[in-house]
Amino acid sequence: MRTYGRVYDEYDNPSWVEVVTDNNGANDFVFLTTLIQCLLLNLGESPFYANYGIPGQQSVIQQIFPDYYVVQTQTQFAPFFAALIINKLALRDAEGVPYPAYKVNVTTNQGVGVEATVPI
Repeated sequence: MRTYGRVYDEYDNPSWVEVVTDNNGANDFVFLTTLIQCLLLNLGESPFYANYGIPGQQSVIQQIFPDYYVVQTQTQFAPFFAALIINKLALRDAEGVPYPAYKVNVTTNQGVGVEATVPI
């Protein structure tokens, strides 16, 4: 199994990285990368997986956190991990305006804890 995730270097230049099943046959990091990509995906943006993603652009415009869609995404990905918790963060930009961001806490099936912050 494989997926692709976008990473940024120290100069903020984006590049795509392939994430594949590890040598032991575990797909946890493939699913974690896909989860993060889905949180960054607009709802209906993918022609193949229209039910994945969240209305991030509308959330930023309306200043309403997309909690319902984040919970739906968490429910879709929870069976692939030992534990998956996504929490809303109260982050603010330089002017003090709040913006949607979430903290993703995952415990893989091998017992490894992974934490990521995903700004929407």
